[in-house]
Order: sequence, then structure tokens, then C-alpha cells
Amino acid sequence: MLSKAQNEVATGLKVQSAADNASTWSIATTMKSDNSVLSTISDALGVGTQSLSVASSAVNQAITVMNSIKQAVAQATDPNADQSKILTSLQAFGQQLKNIVSSANMNGVNLLNGSQSSFNLIASYSDGKGAAFSSIGTINLTLTALITPFTAPATTGTGVLQTAQATGVTAPTDFTALTLADLNTAAGSGTVAAGPPPVNTSKIQDTLSNADQAIKALTTYATNIGATESSVTAQSDFLKSLQSSLTAGVSSLVDADMNEVSTRLQALQTQQQLGVQALSIANQNTQMILKLFQ
Repeated sequence: MLSKAQNEVATGLKVQSAADNASTWSIATTMKSDNSVLSTISDALGVGTQSLSVASSAVNQAITVMNSIKQAVAQATDPNADQSKILTSLQAFGQQLKNIVSSANMNGVNLLNGSQSSFNLIASYSDGKGAAFSSIGTINLTLTALITPFTAPATTGTGVLQTAQATGVTAPTDFTALTLADLNTAAGSGTVAAGPPPVNTSKIQDTLSNADQAIKALTTYATNIGATESSVTAQSDFLKSLQSSLTAGVSSLVDADMNEVSTRLQALQTQQQLGVQALSIANQNTQMILKLFQ
């Protein structure tokens, strides 16, 4: 008993192996295993949250750039506008859109460039306890490509920022390669003797309509990403709570009550000391009796 108490104090465990308590040890071992899986899932959700955050920020930035493109396109309707400067602005905005999409990477994952069709995160785990198959739950996001295909020239793609054609609009617009040639139609050979080329109002209206459709699609995608991000955050918080419960459960099964064990150890040590003293006294009495016969 003294040896067992000393071992419990040294290790902090009342059940160290199946030999101590087979049933309790088995339950605690299973709970530890489940907790380990949940820890892995929690880590994955943390990385997934960052990927979603990067994508959300990138889409919001793309919306900002699209609004700037709309403003520049509308400005092109002014006959007195400096169209060369507008062209420079449009080219810069188009490059910004490409940069936003290409740089929206987190841990090698890009949710905007069309490299994958869905984003699936492991979110939960159910232990079958050997009687059934264990199961894993996921949180899924259907991905929308802003520029597709991501390995092809932008002008051949069908992403949100390349083709955003509304019903009745006859001129899809590639916002990543927008030029004044898309907005104006020159007479004759395509040049005029002096002044800017005449403004094609119909073309501009189509482009603005397409821009509105692109912004609508971007806004919808941002909403979907945000909803998924909220689900991941909520699940991550729940897993942390579940892990704490499992940890507490395992502790209650195998951890020693240090106050109780310490008190028991002190009592056993006292009993041992008293036993040694009793034996010493008994031995002394025997020696005294033997002296009487000398």
C-alpha cells in the first residue's frame, strides 16, 4: 500500500495501466485517442479559417477595383475626357485584378484562381467504438473562379472578372484586359484625323452592365465565403469546448487525488514508523528477558 501511494504521488496517476483497472484504463485510452483526433481537426480548421480570410479579403478588394473600373468607364463617355489616361487607369486596374487573384494564397491554397472546384474542411469526428465505422464531417464551400482557366490567357477565360454577361447584354467584358478599344469604335480604318475616337455609348452601357453583374457575383461569393468562415469559427469553438470536456473526463478517470493520496501516504508512513518502533520495543523486551536467565 505504501509503495502504491508513493507511485501515485510520483506519477499523479491512480490508473497507469490496464493492470490497475482494466475498464477505466480502456475508457480513458479511447477518450485520449478521440481527443488527439479532435486536436488535429482543430488545427486544420485554424488553417482553413486563414485561407477563407485571405479569400474574403481578396474578393472585397476585387470589388473595390471593379468600382474604380466602373468609374473610369463612365468617365470615358465624356467627350472632353483624356482617354489616354483612362486607358492607363484601366490597364492598371486590370493588372490589379490579376494580382489580387494570383496572390490570394494561403498554405498553397488559392480559392479564387479556378485551380479547384471546392474547398472541403474536416470539421468533426465520431468514434464508432469498434461497433460501427467512425465518421468524419466536413464543411464545404463551392468555389467560384474569378479568372479561368487559371493557366490560360485571361482573354480566353470565363471567370467572373472575364465574362460577366447579363441577359440581353451582347458584349461580355474581360475586366482583366479592358482597353478603350472595348469602349470606342473609330470610323473608317479605325482612326480619326484629330481628337479622340467617337464614344460608342451602347458599348459602354454593355460594359457597365457587365461590371454590375461582376460586382453582384463577387458580392455573392464574398457572402458565401463569410458564411463558411462563420461556420468554421463556430465549429472550432465547439471543438475546443469538447476537447476540454474530454480532457476533464480522462483526468477524472485516471488522475490521482493528490490531497487524498498525500494524506494516505503520510498515514501509511506513520503506520510504518510505528510498526518499526513496536518491533524495536518488542526486541528490547526480549533482550531484557534473556538477561534474567543469565
